[in-house]
Amino acid sequence: MAKIVSVLALLTGFGLIPLAVLAQPDPLPDFQTCMDVEIAGFEQDLSRLMETPADERDFDIGDVRGVDYCGTVGIVRCDRSDAPIPCQQALTVEQEALHQRVLALLPEPDAPTGPDAPFAERLYASVWALAHGSSAGPDCAGMPLQLETWCATREANRRVQTSVLAWQAARYLGLAEPAVSAGWARPPPPTRPRQRPEGLR
Repeated sequence: MAKIVSVLALLTGFGLIPLAVLAQPDPLPDFQTCMDVEIAGFEQDLSRLMETPADERDFDIGDVRGVDYCGTVGIVRCDRSDAPIPCQQALTVEQEALHQRVLALLPEPDAPTGPDAPFAERLYASVWALAHGSSAGPDCAGMPLQLETWCATREANRRVQTSVLAWQAARYLGLAEPAVSAGWARPPPPTRPRQRPEGLR
């Protein structure tokens, strides 16, 4: 446990795990539930964007910081568990499975896009190709077990970020179903009302 605590301190010191996440007293959501909330937020943003006139519309809502947050929350949940390393290994598998599932539902871009093509089309083509690329090698190999496990989990999250960004562009272009309809996300849990401080009615 001391080694894991020291690893957490190291990663926090480099800004790789936000202090606010580590200090959060409330129960943290599991990875899938966190993703459900993030995907629902994107769909709301997309719905609002599509209400604007087509000639005034641009794809400016592509954002996977929430995917990164969900991966970080998943690691913190594991670090708080009784078996951090097996937990992170399972999280790596879960994220890799989600990445592959999303990719399998995305169509190949019709044709190469030039610099004059709309931004969303160029983004989709580029990110689709990136998501289908191959790794240059085992980036996490040779590290101590704790860091190697953490590294593999983070690398899996980056792959999810790539596939989700491609899906976001595909949704904007009308090339992909909503994630809930496609089966890789669920409706988000209802928002719990904030508890009033004691003494207030």
